Amino acid sequence: MARNIEIKAYISNMEEMLARVAALADHGPTELIQNDTFYLCPNGRLKLRILSANEGQLIFYRRPDKAGPKESFHAIYSTSSPDALREVLSLAYGQAGSVKKFRRLFLKGRTRIHLDRVEGLGDFLELEVVLDEGEEPELAAAEADQLLNKLGISNNHLIQGAYLDMTFHSS
Repeated sequence: MARNIEIKAYISNMEEMLARVAALADHGPTELIQNDTFYLCPNGRLKLRILSANEGQLIFYRRPDKAGPKESFHAIYSTSSPDALREVLSLAYGQAGSVKKFRRLFLKGRTRIHLDRVEGLGDFLELEVVLDEGEEPELAAAEADQLLNKLGISNNHLIQGAYLDMTFHSS
């Protein structure tokens, strides 16, 4: 399975953060509308990300639910029939919930920087530092911390868990 170091943080001013990220990034933004449906999964998290009527990704991932840098293991399967796959998975596993977001994706070296506007929750920054096979996570975690500092994100803005978890707490 692929691995990365991941950090999520709440941001209070999307336009200000957009300017900071754009000034640092090597590439971007790519704008995406994502509709994620989560399924009951005892071994991690399983979600179907629908990007369009004929493009989706089934994503399994496992990571600790803690604030700050955390190692995430993931596997992705692409599909050209996301609605049919959602129906089959819903029948087989049952839905745990859904999250809709508008994402701006930037790249800085090996780091994916996401600026997310999550429906019903607000604005967030997510960093994903891609790990090489066999690489120890500490170096990538230090890279993520440096990027957070450059972007002016403090530890009290870090969040744990997934957006889906937050939807249950905001209801």
